[in-house]
Amino acid sequence: MKQLIHKSMAILMACVVLMTTMSFTVDMHYCGDTLVDFSFIQSAKTCGMEKVQTSKGCEKPMLSEKSCCSDEQIIKEGKDDLKISFDTLSFEQQTLIAAFTYSYINLFEGTESEEVPFEDYPRPFVKRDVQVLHQTFLI
Repeated sequence: MKQLIHKSMAILMACVVLMTTMSFTVDMHYCGDTLVDFSFIQSAKTCGMEKVQTSKGCEKPMLSEKSCCSDEQIIKEGKDDLKISFDTLSFEQQTLIAAFTYSYINLFEGTESEEVPFEDYPRPFVKRDVQVLHQTFLI
């Protein structure tokens, strides 16, 4: 159960990072107050009721009145502040890296001396045989 929760939280956090750094655009086309078309990838298709030229006689071309259609575009910019540059390190960062490297390398070095520190001391005197006393024998 704990592993399932851990994996699901890791996937959730990866999706959060992906969504906050991704940028996208939504195009929408309205005809009056109703949404006709929307698109994430390309521009939205129109309903075909754009302004058209009408002519009242050949000498006076006129545009039709105000169109009822409108286009709306929502742009969501992604965050670019996750890119960390390692070109310049402060003195504190250099000190931390040096200390971490030194301590990490020393973790895997073995001890050179094989001295037993308690070799010079006598063993304790056992007054009673504990195994016989408690009747526990190793078979």
